[in-house]
Amino acid sequence: MAAQPQAKKGFVQEFKDFLNQGDFVTIAVGLIIALYFQQIINAILVGVLFPIIAAIFGKPDFQQIGFDIGDARISIGLVLSAIISFIVVAFLLFLILKAYNRMRASSTKDEGDTELSVLREIRDSLRSGGRGPV
Repeated sequence: MAAQPQAKKGFVQEFKDFLNQGDFVTIAVGLIIALYFQQIINAILVGVLFPIIAAIFGKPDFQQIGFDIGDARISIGLVLSAIISFIVVAFLLFLILKAYNRMRASSTKDEGDTELSVLREIRDSLRSGGRGPV
């Protein structure tokens, strides 16, 4: 009986350690942000873009774009909706990643310039100290 609470405590502690790992928290935050990002995209598509496309086709709703074959309805609007959603999300993710990569590149470039300038100062001080060329 005494060993059971110890094993339970070990399991609970192991689970807490798992939850506190940096990767787990980073992934969880990324997923939550992605869910809300998707809501913004859907609002833009459903509230703005799809009504414009439906008006172009003369339909009151984007989902009604299509044609009938016998009793079956071929809904081109559903297919176009999925394609447009994918393209918009892919394009926005491309822009976000491009901005992120540019930010990362500029921050590493600034660090390199700082290190280089420090090394130049050391070189110049050694040269002016009378030790000769380095």
